[in-house]
Amino acid sequence: MTGNHKAFAKLTQKDAAEAVARHETLYSGRIGGARAVFAFTNLSGLNLSGHNLADADFTGAILEETNLSKCRLDSASFFGADLRRANLTQASLRRADLRGVCLKGANLTGADLFEADLREGTIAEKERSGNLRVIQHDVGPTELPGARLQFANLERAKLNGAMAVQADFTDAMMKNCRLVRANLRQATLKGANLENADLSGCNLSGANLSGAVLIGTKLDLTVLDGADLSNILTAKQVGPDPGKMPVNPEAMLESHARWAESSGREGTPADLSGMDLRRIGGLSTRHLTALIAPGAVFYGLDLEGASLQGSNLSGADLRCVRLCGADLRGVNLTGARLTRSDLRDARLGPLVIADNRLLPSRLERIEARYTDFRGADLKAASFRSADLSYANLRDAHFRDNNFEGVTLTGAKLPQALVDTLIKKL
Repeated sequence: MTGNHKAFAKLTQKDAAEAVARHETLYSGRIGGARAVFAFTNLSGLNLSGHNLADADFTGAILEETNLSKCRLDSASFFGADLRRANLTQASLRRADLRGVCLKGANLTGADLFEADLREGTIAEKERSGNLRVIQHDVGPTELPGARLQFANLERAKLNGAMAVQADFTDAMMKNCRLVRANLRQATLKGANLENADLSGCNLSGANLSGAVLIGTKLDLTVLDGADLSNILTAKQVGPDPGKMPVNPEAMLESHARWAESSGREGTPADLSGMDLRRIGGLSTRHLTALIAPGAVFYGLDLEGASLQGSNLSGADLRCVRLCGADLRGVNLTGARLTRSDLRDARLGPLVIADNRLLPSRLERIEARYTDFRGADLKAASFRSADLSYANLRDAHFRDNNFEGVTLTGAKLPQALVDTLIKKL
């Protein structure tokens, strides 16, 4: 990045605010609006947070330490822009043109980069003679050294050839992401979902991929020297002894269903502790009451409407699982991973057991980042030390909950819960 900042017109906060206002007027369909064109201007250090700048033109702009948090920047052009140390937390950059940008040290935590283009790019301008001249500003691959992309959505994004040394992609959604020949040396990809991503020729030496999802991931000629691949999830069956997986798991679950429906008079309860259940289909609406499955792998399964009340699912991998409308009253989910799962309208309130005693659900220490709890019954559930970062809890029902040590960064909360938490401070 060798651009001369003095060659770019420096805009004041007032200048930028006026351009943003005209852009938002245009988007609202009112008279007097105009598209924001910030191409080859200097916006460094300005605060543009929270505004709608979709389709705006930031080509070649200087945006060092600019605050663009929570901005709507869908389809905006940042071709060759300088975004060093910019604040893009929770910004929406869907299908944005980020070719050749510099994002050194930028914060994109929780940003939405769905189908964004971060391949290499070069800027050229037309001289008076009509010839194109390459400008030595933001030329070459997209640079992300030290960038923070925790929990970011990079699904179907293009990062071919990107330089992302020591970048942090913890828990990022990177399904179908293209990272061909990208440099990710010593990058952090803990828990990142790289299902069907293309990492061909990628340099991941010294990278941390612990707990990452690598199902269907292309790793042709990928350099993994010194990489941490502990607890990764691939298409290969996992568990304490995958060879002991039941020959007919469907029959075992049918037997469990008969046991649950007959109050123990028929069938046999199933113990699926530590087993990989991804190959078992047809679990939606199943009667799986009191299922014993601590540490089991349910990744990506459809459990919509299933009856799982009183089940032990502690430490289970329930990432990207569909549990909407499921009966989970009195469930033990302690330490379970539920990141990006769908629990809309799920029942997680207390379960009535013998002598009319109530068995509350245990959601202690769960990882439920970006999990959808809308409309769920969560009364009396314990969320002690749970991570609910960016979870959607709007319209969920709360009462008598334990929120000690809970993490709610970026979470969408009902106002009643916000008021309750404020009173406890």
